Amino acid sequence: MKIRTRLVLAFFIIIFVPTIIVFATYILLGVSNFTTETMIRFKENFEGMSADTIVSVALILLLTATMLIVWIYKGIVPNITKLTKAADHIKDGDLEFNIESDGVDELSKLCNTFEEMRLQLKSNADERVANEATQKQLISNIAHDLKTPITAIKGYSEGLLDGVASSPQMQEEYIKTIYNKSVEMDNLIDELTFYSNLDAKKIPYNFQKVNVASYFREFTGDLSMDLSHQNAKLIYNKHINDDVDAIIDTEQLARVINNIITNSVKYRKPNEDLIIIFDVYEEGDFVRVDIIDNGIGIDEEDLPHIFDRLYRADRSRNKAAGGNGIGLSIVKTIIEDHGGKILATSTISRGTKMSFTLRKDKAQ
Repeated sequence: MKIRTRLVLAFFIIIFVPTIIVFATYILLGVSNFTTETMIRFKENFEGMSADTIVSVALILLLTATMLIVWIYKGIVPNITKLTKAADHIKDGDLEFNIESDGVDELSKLCNTFEEMRLQLKSNADERVANEATQKQLISNIAHDLKTPITAIKGYSEGLLDGVASSPQMQEEYIKTIYNKSVEMDNLIDELTFYSNLDAKKIPYNFQKVNVASYFREFTGDLSMDLSHQNAKLIYNKHINDDVDAIIDTEQLARVINNIITNSVKYRKPNEDLIIIFDVYEEGDFVRVDIIDNGIGIDEEDLPHIFDRLYRADRSRNKAAGGNGIGLSIVKTIIEDHGGKILATSTISRGTKMSFTLRKDKAQ
């Protein structure tokens, strides 16, 4: 039974039940013989009631019942109507509506709770759409980045099969190129796998206490040798004591530094040697690492977004140089998971500075 029907029935019950009782009493008093003084006096008082009094009582009952029913109706039905319409919207997949209520009763609170649920559903839906767009963009970027080395491998392999590389020296160069492109693909797949773990919050960390000076001295030594083959020079400057320890995952921190250095190599100035300065400082409870290059720099409008997932500053340039837009987002996540922060400053044609911090061992 609908609430409206129940209220109408309640209205008639409020009006007619007292009326029926009055008439029943009147009839009962008329046909009964009372002997006690109290009952005789009650009968005399009841029979002495005038018609105006009875009408007045009836009107009071009518007015009271009407006000009561209207008050209850306005307090219940409008909110239930809101909730019904809201449920219909959600059923149809429409979350662009509002059902807030400024009342303090239970139904008003229910409407406000329903509104909070709608906002949460809308947020989840928007996030799902954004994730779908992100995944599509990632697939597009990966497809492009895979196509480049695959095309090179295919071309050099055909050259070997067709006998284009006739001399042993040329054959060796072709094989080296095929190998380098294979390594490039392997690194790309590794980065994509890591990104999927990052997205699922399943990064395998192995934090341990590491001597900062020793770690960076060995790491930059190996890195310097690799960069020397790419006409790039690494300058390492230590500004910390030899006994400073930090809590880090050496493998993931290496990924951070390699991603930053890789960007410096990709976006170096043409026909100019790349110089990378690697500074390590001690700042209170943290160790700060500055990696500075003399590359082409980053546009001011792109700088605030370079750590966003799949953001590719100057997309046409990135397509030429490679890069799927997830490297620096991975860097940011790893550093933050280490309890540190990362930021970048850059000037066009002068270079870029990446600075990140690492937590020192508190036992020191």
